[in-house]
Amino acid sequence: MALIKSISGIRGTIGGRPGDNLSPIDVVKFTAAFSSWLIEKKAIRKIVVGRDGRISGPMMRDLVVSTLTAMGIEVVDLGLSTTPTVELAVKWERAGGGIIITASHNPKEWNALKLLNAEGEFISEEDGLLVLEKAQKENFSFSPVDRLGIYSLNDGYRQKHIEAVINYPLVDVKAIRSKHYRVVVDAINSTGSLFVPPLLKALGIEEIKVLNEEVDGRFAHNPEPLPENLVALSAEVKKSGYDFGIAVDPDVDRVCFVCEDGSMFGEEFTLVAVADYVLGKKKGNTVSNMSSTKALKEITLKHGAEYFPSAVGEVNVVHKMKEVNAVIGGEGNGGIIVPDLHFGRDALIGIALFISALAQHRNGMKSFRTKYPDYFISKNKIELQNGIDVKSIFEKIKKKYKNHPVNTEDGLKIEFDSDWVHLRTSNTEPIIRIYAESSFETTANNIAHRLMQDIREFI
Repeated sequence: MALIKSISGIRGTIGGRPGDNLSPIDVVKFTAAFSSWLIEKKAIRKIVVGRDGRISGPMMRDLVVSTLTAMGIEVVDLGLSTTPTVELAVKWERAGGGIIITASHNPKEWNALKLLNAEGEFISEEDGLLVLEKAQKENFSFSPVDRLGIYSLNDGYRQKHIEAVINYPLVDVKAIRSKHYRVVVDAINSTGSLFVPPLLKALGIEEIKVLNEEVDGRFAHNPEPLPENLVALSAEVKKSGYDFGIAVDPDVDRVCFVCEDGSMFGEEFTLVAVADYVLGKKKGNTVSNMSSTKALKEITLKHGAEYFPSAVGEVNVVHKMKEVNAVIGGEGNGGIIVPDLHFGRDALIGIALFISALAQHRNGMKSFRTKYPDYFISKNKIELQNGIDVKSIFEKIKKKYKNHPVNTEDGLKIEFDSDWVHLRTSNTEPIIRIYAESSFETTANNIAHRLMQDIREFI
């Protein structure tokens, strides 16, 4: 069981003792601390709240809303929603901030508080540390009875979000409608079930089959949209002759696609294909985190633009995108960020732009995939026990590979000619992630396993 505090929010397992898990006491403390931080900044005393479909969602929502009103905050509750919808609603509501109740791709026993500023973006690491300090010291005061906050429920932002996506200039509804696509969606028993099918219908796709449609948070499989978790989606697309499949994570900020033969398009290449399409329509730079495929850099250079890497984490990608005026960016996990819509990973705009690009391709998705390199990323992880000194382990590995180019901006990235490996502690789980990329699957796996052996040796 765990409680993790990072730039990705306050995340933990439900139940157990306070301070060791995301207990009701912890939820109240962190929500009150965030409210106090917002009040001290003299921001508007209004916070937008939304949640994914997790089992613990209603309980968490009640705790968050009650705490906010006890702090004298006006609450706009979107109910069952998505991370990008809450991000957009913060700006549309002219609110002082937002709280998204979701543990994203984590299993059902997890939940989290994702904290947004007045721009509808994740708060900075600096501000996050201030919130954590307030929570630890319980440095906040609740409002007297005549100054309690007010509460309202607003379920209209789903349609507003879909309309914003449909009206985005590069979304080609006419081309998509002309293809008469048949699509399967894996909604993983969360809010993708409420958002993705209406979006597809608005795009002109009439025949849609939804797997894991019931929004009950009892995820039918591991909710991270990786190939090993999408066996049923892959089989349904192939067996029933659908044109492609779509999978999202529980809070709908990541998306990946399945080709008509049941093979994976590759979550790393969702961003690559969308960036290729966008850069073909407008000039500008691109950004992805340094755990993402080098194919984005190659596509960007092909369009005569510049590519910039960032540290892992949406807030880091957004910061770098602003710094270099990127027109498209994101992360290799299927997180697409379209800055002139909003600075946040958004599966809905990702779906719309990806299918727009596909619709302008003469043949199907399998053929579309051949436009891009066939690089392979081996994604692995090692679970961490309490007390392990990761910094010391990385220093020993850095010394061992001192004859290779090394980047220490975010963990440890080592280059081997045209291949690379990236080691870093996760923002969302007590693990070390080990990602390696090569033109050959065997080589990528071998590099990753060699580094995993090094880590175990130095633990």
